[in-house]
Amino acid sequence: MSKKVYCLAQFQPKPGQQDKLFKLLQSLEPNSQREDGCLQYLVTRHIPSPFAEGESFPIIFNEIWQDMASFEAHCQRQEIQQFFETQCVAEDGMVEKWNVCVYSDEPADFDAPVLD
Repeated sequence: MSKKVYCLAQFQPKPGQQDKLFKLLQSLEPNSQREDGCLQYLVTRHIPSPFAEGESFPIIFNEIWQDMASFEAHCQRQEIQQFFETQCVAEDGMVEKWNVCVYSDEPADFDAPVLD
């Protein structure tokens, strides 16, 4: 059974804050990538393409964690909590809206083998 957790953390910056917010989010990458359960932690920005015309927040973290415990431990790190408190929740933060979701690659009815 796969225990991997996939996270998409999306950010809508306040007007004029996109480049500054992107750089701040990049600064979170090195310490997060050091975490034992981190398989991928990469901030990306939306770019136009005629073959991908969907709607999206302009900045998205693409994360893969070895399991839910690793993801939840990451979310409790002081550096991560401080980012959300100062940039998302605070009135004077750079983030207008955010959306963080986690996903599994397993179907709901996956017939997982039982390992001893």
